[in-house]
Amino acid sequence: MNTVVPDAPAGRRTAPSPAPTGAATPGRTDPGRTDPGRTDPGRTDPDRSALDRAALDRAARRRDRRVYLHSHPVLFALLAATRRRPVVRLGRTVLVHDTEAYREALTRIPLDRTAPGTTGGAAARLTDGGLLFDQDGAEHRSARRVLAGGLDSAAVRRLRPHWLAVLAGRVPAIADGPIDLVRLAQELSGVTAAALTGSPAAPHALAGAAARAAEAAARDHLPGPRRRRRTARASAARAADLAALLPDPLDTMVAVATVNTTVAALPRAAAWCADAGLWPSVDAATAPALAAELLRLTAPSPLLPRVAAEDAVLAGRRVRAGDRLILVARHAARAHRPEAAPGPGATQAVFGAGPHACPGAGLARVLLADLLLALAPYRPVVTRARADRRAALPGWAELTVRRTRTPTARTPTGRADTARADAAAPTTTVTPATTGPAVTVPPGPAPPAPAPTCPHAAAAALHRGAPRCG
Repeated sequence: MNTVVPDAPAGRRTAPSPAPTGAATPGRTDPGRTDPGRTDPGRTDPDRSALDRAALDRAARRRDRRVYLHSHPVLFALLAATRRRPVVRLGRTVLVHDTEAYREALTRIPLDRTAPGTTGGAAARLTDGGLLFDQDGAEHRSARRVLAGGLDSAAVRRLRPHWLAVLAGRVPAIADGPIDLVRLAQELSGVTAAALTGSPAAPHALAGAAARAAEAAARDHLPGPRRRRRTARASAARAADLAALLPDPLDTMVAVATVNTTVAALPRAAAWCADAGLWPSVDAATAPALAAELLRLTAPSPLLPRVAAEDAVLAGRRVRAGDRLILVARHAARAHRPEAAPGPGATQAVFGAGPHACPGAGLARVLLADLLLALAPYRPVVTRARADRRAALPGWAELTVRRTRTPTARTPTGRADTARADAAAPTTTVTPATTGPAVTVPPGPAPPAPAPTCPHAAAAALHRGAPRCG
């Protein structure tokens, strides 16, 4: 939107227009401070501070909206046009926006777990079936309990050193120049997926294969005409490539879910944090809650495609067996609003609900909190952002950030040391002083991949019956 500025009176000089929020501003080292170009530095008017905060939030939302507008503009426009109604029917497709209706659809309406165009249907085609995504009833509940146990707090503690080592080794490079957070997220997701499945593949190779498999199957998750034969062949080929990197092909969907949600979520959340000037507020106490809120605002998996298995009534609308349900997690979580609805339902909505809630929600929050803690000392700003037009989930193909400050490290004597992080410690260590205690790992090389009796321990919950272990 263009802003009309009235002409200045004769003889008066006009102040220069401030740089767009989130852009790199020469000489500005603290994105959380008030821009002196807009506000008198000595002024402490709380109303003006609130206006500045609202402007920063709008800038963050504008940038994040680009991942939708550049990848699925028509779908995004349709969802935006219908979001004020809880449930909207378009032929045999039912769009569900309301938080309570969304939860009711996931907890009370029987769903066809293997229907074409659903997550379970895609899982069944990518493998031979027998996955958590395409199971029903007691079998589904049992598999969920096992998988939730494999992703509980103890499992997160076991997995955490893997991604902390990556953060400790990669983030300090921002002291020398810009870094690409998408590349970093790919490595973090690959390391985590490898630890979950026992895969010996290199992190970037595993992440790339999982992203291509999801991309090939993404069309089945969206309404509209599709070239089914071509899509089926591409999906089969990409799934085979990914399965070749895993100990068991049934781990395919674990890798797909881990990689694609991580790569979509982490860069978007970091960009939002930078544009909204939130870095000064990030510390070990605030990072967990901030991570949960950023996941709500970005909604990495904005749509959950499902198919009703039986007739039902949803928010006063009749739903027939076979109707396609597009559950809009983005709107159920109120990601399009600055504040969540009261209660935990809206915040949890990005991870599903009830028996269909994502068991990896806790892991995702911890991973994002660790990334924020690693980046916060550098107060990075976004210098380049390019939306990914092909990815299965809305996200960035490239998100480059640069630091705006050099963190102050503490020497063993307690004195401040403002030397660069990479010069403060030998390259062989993985414990940079600038990352803070919450993202510190023991000195030494990155920990090796775990070698449990079952090489795909956490993913064993996706199998029918016993894991296929030798």
